[in-house]
Amino acid sequence: LLLVLDPYAFGARRITDPQAMVLLISVFVCTFVLPGFAVALMKPLGLIKSLQMHDKQDRIGPYIVSGVFFLWLVKNLLSDGQTPRLFVVFTLGATIGLFLAFLINIFSKISAHAVGMGGFVAMLLLMVVHWNESGVVIPVPGGILQISLLVVLALGIVLAGLTGTARLVLRAHEPADVYRGYVVGILAVLIANLAI
Repeated sequence: LLLVLDPYAFGARRITDPQAMVLLISVFVCTFVLPGFAVALMKPLGLIKSLQMHDKQDRIGPYIVSGVFFLWLVKNLLSDGQTPRLFVVFTLGATIGLFLAFLINIFSKISAHAVGMGGFVAMLLLMVVHWNESGVVIPVPGGILQISLLVVLALGIVLAGLTGTARLVLRAHEPADVYRGYVVGILAVLIANLAI
């Protein structure tokens, strides 16, 4: 979303430029591919009972492994010096949220889905504050469609609500787990915004 809004801040003219693609691939590898591969290895090694990780004890190892890769990404973005501040804030916020979810998971259950969605809503809110006049440009047949960031924020809030509702309908969490997740996600991004 940041690349779509301001590719020039990333040293690119558009999201398909090499600089932008390298960043997107780096983020995808560090936050999805490597943690996913590591967690998938934990099952045959007997470190977790199931890939669904219904038991909170099963989540400890995956949280730690994912946290290491997230920290590595944040360290690389900070040492790069060319990555826009908000992008680093959001990456650090995701990392803080992950570690807070890990700590809370030791004592109680928390919805990691809600942590992610809370962080996403906080990210959108910061984007509205920083780029209140910008919008998301979507190419459509015959032209372009520009959507206000306030509309994107509203859609993000609806998506967060749907995600929390889905977790409750699936009986994966109690309402308190979901609310804790939203609060942790929002606080994590706000803490990262103050730290950087």
